[in-house]
Amino acid sequence: QNEKEKLTWSDRVPGYAANFGLILFMIMLTFSAVFGVIMYRITTAAALSFSTNETTRSNVRVTVTATAVIINLVVVLILDEIYGAVAKWLTEIEIPKTEKTFEERLILKAFLLKFVNSYASIFYVAFFKGRFVGRPGRYVYVFEGYRMEECAPGGCLMELCIQLSIIMLGKQLIQNNLFEIGIPKLKKLLRKLKDERTELKEMDTNQSKDPQQWDLDYILEPFTGLTPEYMEMIIQFGFVTLFVASFPLAPLFALLNNIIEVRLDAKKFVTELRRPDTVRAKDIGIWYNILSGIGKLSVIINAFVIAVTSDFIPRLMYQYAYSQNGTMHGFINHTLSYFNVSQLKAGTQPENSLFAQEVSFCRFKDYREPPWSPHQYEFSKQYWAILSARLAFVILFQNLVMFLSVLVDWMIPDIPKDISEQIKKEKTVLVDFFLKEEHEKLKLIESFMARDKRKCRSGTKSKRTRAASFSQCHCSPKGSFTSFSSQHTLV
Repeated sequence: QNEKEKLTWSDRVPGYAANFGLILFMIMLTFSAVFGVIMYRITTAAALSFSTNETTRSNVRVTVTATAVIINLVVVLILDEIYGAVAKWLTEIEIPKTEKTFEERLILKAFLLKFVNSYASIFYVAFFKGRFVGRPGRYVYVFEGYRMEECAPGGCLMELCIQLSIIMLGKQLIQNNLFEIGIPKLKKLLRKLKDERTELKEMDTNQSKDPQQWDLDYILEPFTGLTPEYMEMIIQFGFVTLFVASFPLAPLFALLNNIIEVRLDAKKFVTELRRPDTVRAKDIGIWYNILSGIGKLSVIINAFVIAVTSDFIPRLMYQYAYSQNGTMHGFINHTLSYFNVSQLKAGTQPENSLFAQEVSFCRFKDYREPPWSPHQYEFSKQYWAILSARLAFVILFQNLVMFLSVLVDWMIPDIPKDISEQIKKEKTVLVDFFLKEEHEKLKLIESFMARDKRKCRSGTKSKRTRAASFSQCHCSPKGSFTSFSSQHTLV
């Protein structure tokens, strides 16, 4: 019974396998939800396009985008609650050795799942929407009947801004504010009703009717740690930094939310939660590494948003490389390619035309060779030139921002100058105090040595043991004096 049992690798492998499988399943579930919203957009846009109402047909894109983002927000809020419980259960079946290891693994799992859940739809709009639609005559279809959705003629940057703003503000308003106050109140009410049902109805006549303070404290919700509070700030930090190029007002809304959050958290900790146990911590732990990783990732993602999602690089290339007079006149015509309508597949031709004359060629947004070229509909030289410029901008932007961050980190010290000077003064005072103590000890040792020398010279040959003495001496036959512990500490 006194032998200690240790878990081997064979005991831990099932837990690790279950973690890997379930985390992969949850990530695929998030991607499935995003794909479901994509199918909703495609089918709804196709259905509204056949409407007889002119107003409905003219507002198809706005209607589909707004409703799809709201559906996506609801899915994100539901999956967030599920992923938090799943991450805790997965960490428990791993059986970590220490409480610190348990907390770190729980944070990593919860952050991974919530990161994918919160940003999957935004990544799709930023980097994948409109990239795999094909071209006229060779479009990409879903379920053999629906074309892949395309970006607006002006690009996906505006839609990315709408997607990011609605999800960010919705999470802050609903999850970070309403849930934080409403859920503890609801749990406290349920616990109070449950206790009232189970407790005895007999009450002592001498007992005061007013409840005692410990009874009121027991009704409060137990404190579960600061992990949810950190997670809110980390996800918000991701919204602010990862796609700030598409939504520059994100830091302002985050600041306003945090001002409100401070007061709501103060009310929650004082009136809704039990008093937490005091735990000493050296720093914020693994959260610092997560913040550092998000900061580095945000530089790369913003570089790709500017270079790929927006038309910044194509406009710059046209103005300085292809424009005849150095202006943006003719840029739209430069971004459009030609297609011969006679090469459309059977059954995909328009039934009627708005033009009086017969149309032989149509234009579509892409950089491809014209139909009269030997390499028709292949990517043109302009496409490869713009792609090279985009990649060069990403590399240059990333290295420039990283260099500036290192430079600012070097110029601004972690400890302010006045505090560092105060620390130096305290160290100087401490060193002077130690030197004074050592000097007094040295004087005491010299006084003991002088007294022992006088006794040795007086003819005392017997060895003496003195308690708490700093030196021990004996007289040699020739009268020489030997010190065995005359060294002292130097500061």
